[in-house]
Amino acid sequence: PVKLEGLLSLIRNDARFRQFIESARALTGAPHDDERFPALSLDLLEAARPFVVAALQRDWPGPVVLVSGRPEQARHLADQVRIWSGEADRVLYFHAPDTVFYDRTPWDRETTQARVNVLSSLLAVQNGEDDEQPGRGLVVTASIWALMTRSVSPMAFRRATRTLRVGDVIPFYRFLEHCVRAGYEPVAVVEEPGTFSHRGSIVDIFPPNREEPLRIDFFGDEIDSIRAFNPATQRSQDTLQEVALPPAGEALPEWGKAAASALQGIDLSHCNSTTRQHMGEEIEKLIAGNYFTGIEFYLPYLYPRPSTLLDFMPENTLLLVDDLVTLETAAIGLENQATGLRAEMIEDGHLPANYAVPYLTWDEIKERLAADHAINMGYGADESPALFRDMFMAAPHYGGQMRDALSDIAELRHTGERVVLVSRQAERLADLLREQNVYSMPVEDLLEPPNPSSITLVDGILAEGWVYIPGHLVMLTDAEVFGWTRMRRRRPTRPRRTAPETFFADLQDGDYVVHVEYGIGRYHGMVRKAIGNLEREYLEIEYASGDRLFVPIHQADRVSRYLGADEREPYMHRLGSSEWATVRSRAERAVRDIAAELLELYAAREVAPGHAFAPDNEWQHEMEQSFPYEETADQLRALDEVKSDMERPKPMDRLICGDVGYGKTEVALRAAFKAVMDGKQVAVLVPTTVLAQQHFHTFRRRLRAFPVTIEMLSRFRSPQEQEMVLEDLAAGRVDIIVGTHRLLSKDVTFKDLGMLIIDEEQRFGVSHKEHFKALRREIDVLTLTATPIPRTLYMALSSIRDMSIIDTPPEDRLAVRTFVTEYDEATLRKAILRELDRGGQIYFVHNRVQDIEQVAIELHRIVPEASLVIGHGQIPEDQLAQVMLGFAQGEYDILLCTTIIESGLDIPNVNTIIIDNADTFGLAQLYQLRGRVGRGVNRAYAYLLYKPPLTDIARQRLQAIQEASELGAGFRVAMRDMEIRGAGEILGAEQHGHIAAVGFDLYTRLLQQAVDELREESGEPIEAIRRAQHATAAASVAALGYGPSIDLPVSAYLPEEFISDGPLRLRLYRRLARIESINEIDDVEQEMRDRFGDLTEPASGLLYLLRVRVLASEAGVLAIKGDGQQIALALPLPLTADAVGEIAARHPAARARGTRVWLPLQQDWQIALQEVLGTLAELNPVGAGVPAG
Repeated sequence: PVKLEGLLSLIRNDARFRQFIESARALTGAPHDDERFPALSLDLLEAARPFVVAALQRDWPGPVVLVSGRPEQARHLADQVRIWSGEADRVLYFHAPDTVFYDRTPWDRETTQARVNVLSSLLAVQNGEDDEQPGRGLVVTASIWALMTRSVSPMAFRRATRTLRVGDVIPFYRFLEHCVRAGYEPVAVVEEPGTFSHRGSIVDIFPPNREEPLRIDFFGDEIDSIRAFNPATQRSQDTLQEVALPPAGEALPEWGKAAASALQGIDLSHCNSTTRQHMGEEIEKLIAGNYFTGIEFYLPYLYPRPSTLLDFMPENTLLLVDDLVTLETAAIGLENQATGLRAEMIEDGHLPANYAVPYLTWDEIKERLAADHAINMGYGADESPALFRDMFMAAPHYGGQMRDALSDIAELRHTGERVVLVSRQAERLADLLREQNVYSMPVEDLLEPPNPSSITLVDGILAEGWVYIPGHLVMLTDAEVFGWTRMRRRRPTRPRRTAPETFFADLQDGDYVVHVEYGIGRYHGMVRKAIGNLEREYLEIEYASGDRLFVPIHQADRVSRYLGADEREPYMHRLGSSEWATVRSRAERAVRDIAAELLELYAAREVAPGHAFAPDNEWQHEMEQSFPYEETADQLRALDEVKSDMERPKPMDRLICGDVGYGKTEVALRAAFKAVMDGKQVAVLVPTTVLAQQHFHTFRRRLRAFPVTIEMLSRFRSPQEQEMVLEDLAAGRVDIIVGTHRLLSKDVTFKDLGMLIIDEEQRFGVSHKEHFKALRREIDVLTLTATPIPRTLYMALSSIRDMSIIDTPPEDRLAVRTFVTEYDEATLRKAILRELDRGGQIYFVHNRVQDIEQVAIELHRIVPEASLVIGHGQIPEDQLAQVMLGFAQGEYDILLCTTIIESGLDIPNVNTIIIDNADTFGLAQLYQLRGRVGRGVNRAYAYLLYKPPLTDIARQRLQAIQEASELGAGFRVAMRDMEIRGAGEILGAEQHGHIAAVGFDLYTRLLQQAVDELREESGEPIEAIRRAQHATAAASVAALGYGPSIDLPVSAYLPEEFISDGPLRLRLYRRLARIESINEIDDVEQEMRDRFGDLTEPASGLLYLLRVRVLASEAGVLAIKGDGQQIALALPLPLTADAVGEIAARHPAARARGTRVWLPLQQDWQIALQEVLGTLAELNPVGAGVPAG
């Protein structure tokens, strides 16, 4: 991000600013004065407030707390102050909970983490532990909602905070109890803040105030070491000597007994049976001191007196109010809403009549603000002293009128002003100024104030400009110069971090699985069996007729979860019959056919002549720089691949797969602009008129600063308008045409079509697809799809199909919080009011046109304060266009619609979607619909409503979509049917049957094998392709082979006392089974010691067997078996006489003949076996042919 801290010295040296600091210092030491609230009003221009707060961050001796009306405003202020601040990490945003008052919904983990971080930072200042003592430079922004919400008391928070040092003696089990009482949730693997786990003497814990979790190793009751670790790799990193461990949240189970006692007087007589049962169960948990989700509902009872953020402020805090009028309006609005909601919930039996108020009222807050001498940054009464009234004024607005802007900028320089332009178009502005004989080179940061009579260009983003009169400083941004209102800068977010083994789906008892040699059966868990004095763990699989197969855990990679083409149960095979072999060979033939067809298409395109587009020009760079966000790495990679294709003299045919809202349109838009820059026309083809209109507006908005003509052809346009567009298109006066299948009509002609962009090709009919196939041989074609393509399938196809995958969420994109709940008017009203309170809009999806009007009447009754409009496919096109446009422009609060919004609609202000009768939708449809919200930077909500009773399949489907709420849920269990649909879309519908017959995992392995064989037959250097693929995908996909069979007298498993969590053990087994090299085994061994402590004997035995398997595969050995007296090694080819002699010479105890080598089972046989395998690897050139797994 851009840094502008150098400009702060201009105001910091200003006499009025120094005077303000002195006045504020006098106030903080003054007694409580009710008469003077606010203590001061500054009359400070809104746009300049972040600048002044950043100056205060430097000069105020303690923390600065800034309260604004709405959460979005508080977040925006924090973002803007960071740009001006030299200490961006000391600027914190105190979140409001994402639930309305009285709502029982659990607080979001991210909200809890951010709130605890702020409270912890303020308390550290109070306790004198702040690194920047005494709190200088700490800035906190909060909304009135966040301030009104009752919180933990500082005393309870202090008691729950532990400082741990290496060498401290703490009773181990008492420490684990403390973690639970401080609100940490016990889990198997620590990946999220607020969780902990323990294995043996090791405790992993993720405090909310840290970027990374901690691994605390005890020796008895003494802390032996403290290490930070990476949650993605689970590997330890830095060693620490001391850490502060705050509580995991504000509702602390430690105070549960006190809460339960306070709740004894609660009146449940008017509550319904469900509420009585819920509260009864939760009060029991409070008495036991246990954490449970939703414990925040009891915050009013956990602590004796109401506390809020203000109680955590140290004495020397400067308390600022962004704007008193806005604050009061927002607070009273929240209070009125809460009062209304309380009455409704009591009447409906959802809330006890005498339940405590979970917030501080505006009167209470106002009293506290007065006591803390809050200063109003906004406008006070006319007669009140206003220190900053004439210091700032609004910057001039030019709205893209460049001639006026350039002339004024040059003039301002001549009058002695310092002009600073912060723009993503800094290079372009420098060129334009150069034409006026004004020379200024863009810089990235401003660390010193510029001289008077100067023009400074800064490459970056700032929300808006202003004029600082005493400092002769004119700040201009893209908002003033070009008229672009930018969404706020997104903070870089780390991708979701999960432990390495979680990428293999958990198997649960009863799941269908596929064994590569025996077919489809049902998994029944892990069992331990003793054979002689050896113990092993096995996967138990049941087949038809009750037959059981026990698979050794080191062969776990031969078993995969069955993923079919739909929700139907698969056919289970019989052990010992030939039916599985028949099914599998049929699938192998089908896979070979599809691979051959794709390869043929690929080869034909390689030799077809096409247009080679020119490299990017200056306008291309300018257009790309005007993108208001940081591109993700995936987006940039996809764009590079597209441009590389375009610049080659053959037709491009690239598929871009990306989750809903991950930025595919921006890639397409840049490609289209590149084509236009080379004099070619571009057609953008979309499946629906609604989507056509959206793309049309997106392209026009993004390219309006450039001489590009964009038109639309759809039923939203009148026949006369369509006629004019067609004429202009044929004459070459239209550069980019957006349209539905109307674009494929015979009367549509182009002067020079160079590129076709197809959005969601799978939604077009067969005849349209044939049309596309013909076009692909002549012009560049770019296809976009939001259907996730499984990574395994991508790897299998990447060498014969040009594909780009965008699976990184845009920065600061938050996962959609998903609630599955029975239809209930109170829930519905709360959900809608929560969205309206933050100025947002709502999609209400009801997929039955015949009674949609009735639903509208119901919604009017439930939420009379919300305006509503209806949209569905049976409304005339022009009327639907007006509906969608009106909703997009914010004229209505709720769009009540059918699934017409499913594809591509993008309105960032819509952040709640309510889906009625969600149990009647397919999983893919629910996923697509949910993707319509969460496109902006605010948390989005999805409510999936159902009416009981639910079928088992519907229940599983709704549970799956709820569980897959993390970003880019991608190849997770919940998205299975979605991805198999994606496979069908790429490979053709006829492949569905084969996917169903052998399961998706095996199907992709067969496909990979077929592609490799065909490429080798055609003389392709397959090894080069294989090496490239190994770099980017799991090696297990690379070949179908599963390695040598190993049966040795070694106890080999992960004991429960070593890893107690069953699913975690299974995931590790599957990961270990896919290992292919000794280096990987060493790596995993090191990781296991780090995570779980010293290896047990069976765990060491398991790693030994894996080492033998890798060495055997390198040596070309097919099988190794120990049978009491000796070990036999089986080879694929007879050994030569020289090889037999060499083995005898190097290993006197070994015997070799034909395809066998024998080794006595004597002391140190493990080392001897490894040495023999090493010799065979040297002697046997066949070794390369046996994969390790």
